[in-house]
Amino acid sequence: MVKDNWDELHDTKHNRFNRRSRKSKGGSSSKSRDLDDEYAESEEDKFLSNLASKQSTYGWMKEARYKRMFRDIETKIQGAMGTGTFDWVDRRVFDQVFDRLTLMSLYKLMKTGVIDTLDYPIARGKEAHVFHGTNIDGGSVAVKIFHTSNAVFKNLVQYIEGDPRFGGLRRRHRDLVDIWVRKEHRNLSRLSRWGLNVPKPLGIHKNVLVMDYLGHETGSSPKLREVQVEHPEEVFEDLVEFLAVAWQKSNLVHADFSPFNILWHQERAVVIDVGQAVVQGHPKAEEFLVRDVTRLVEWGVKNGLEVTLAETMYEVLNMNLDHVKQIEYDDEEE
Repeated sequence: MVKDNWDELHDTKHNRFNRRSRKSKGGSSSKSRDLDDEYAESEEDKFLSNLASKQSTYGWMKEARYKRMFRDIETKIQGAMGTGTFDWVDRRVFDQVFDRLTLMSLYKLMKTGVIDTLDYPIARGKEAHVFHGTNIDGGSVAVKIFHTSNAVFKNLVQYIEGDPRFGGLRRRHRDLVDIWVRKEHRNLSRLSRWGLNVPKPLGIHKNVLVMDYLGHETGSSPKLREVQVEHPEEVFEDLVEFLAVAWQKSNLVHADFSPFNILWHQERAVVIDVGQAVVQGHPKAEEFLVRDVTRLVEWGVKNGLEVTLAETMYEVLNMNLDHVKQIEYDDEEE
């Protein structure tokens, strides 16, 4: 299976995205550049050798094909691990995030042009690290890399079991990770088609999900819990409508609707982390909806609003949404 994946990744049709050759041509400085290149390559050799010496974790890097792959993308991901030579790499991040399968996924996304560079981390959680990246046009993207080396997803099976879109669930950790990433991608696609304020998904491969970047040049947008909004009533009404449209139109419930999973971007609330969202047919969908509305009401009360769970729940279930129209539809995403 790995061999098939590798053959696919090494498809020369995508070589226009390969990094520039290290060779320098002509000019009086060509010798010094060659020396610089030789030094940089020797540093890479040392780094790869050190990794390969950790047989249980990085022994696979001894294989020439993986060395070639890593060298082909290492300048494009160096910002995510540290700048300059490999002496500056944050080994803890590398050990936790950039295993063989993740590097292969990044390689695939870079060769197909979804990602050009991986620049710096902007968020991290139990399930994933999120990095700022760029696409081939230089625009900003968010790259969410789900961890493949821990067992946290086993605690999230309740959000997958019972979802008819993901039948035949296998409990191997790697399978759970792949299903979870596909689930978040589908949920984002479904919610965005109904005009809801979520990051638009841009690409996916195995445990890597690429989305719209929500932030500025120096960092990501803050979480709703971290800001004092000027007009909390407007934000509350906006989020009530989000839950209503998600439930009535897209037939989804977020299932973890808290100020931790809502960003404040361009003076609006943007809902993120929708991997755990379930369809109405899920056996716990109604329980999750009550919990979501409860958390929203708690936020409203904390911000000085006179709102109740009963009134807000009624609004979510009965809001007139005739004005809401579907933006786009793709059967493959269902």
